[in-house]
Amino acid sequence: MQLNPYLTFNGQCETAFKFYEQCLGGKIEEMMSYGESPMAEEVPSEWRNKIIHASLIVDDRVLMGSDCSPEQYEETKGCSVLLHIDDPVKAERIFQALVENGTVRMPMQETFWSASFGMLVDQFGIPWMINSEPAV
Repeated sequence: MQLNPYLTFNGQCETAFKFYEQCLGGKIEEMMSYGESPMAEEVPSEWRNKIIHASLIVDDRVLMGSDCSPEQYEETKGCSVLLHIDDPVKAERIFQALVENGTVRMPMQETFWSASFGMLVDQFGIPWMINSEPAV
C-alpha cells in the first residue's frame, strides 16, 4: 500500500509542480493536460491546457495533483504536506524556497521534538510543515 498526498489547484497545477520540482529537487514523472486526455472533447477549450494529473517523484515518494474546475475547487484546509529532512541546513533551504511569495506560519526553529521545525503556506495556498532531525 502507498499513501500519497494529492493536491488540487485552481488552474495553477503546472506552475506549482514545476516550482515544487525546483524546490524539492524532484522530477516530474507525469503531467497530462485535459486536452491530452480521453476527456478532451468533454471540457471547455479554455480548460484543455489545465492539468488532469501530475506526479512528482522526490527520492522514493510521490506527490500528485491536478487542476479542479472553478466550481469544484476548494481551498486546502485541515491538512499539510509534511517533509521530514535529516539535515537541518537542507530543511532551512527547502523551507525558504517553498515560502517564496507565500506566508510563514511558524519560522524554522528548534522544538522539543526536533532540531528544526517550521510551517508555511506556499504561493499556491498549500500548507507545508518542515521537520528536521530530532534534537539530541
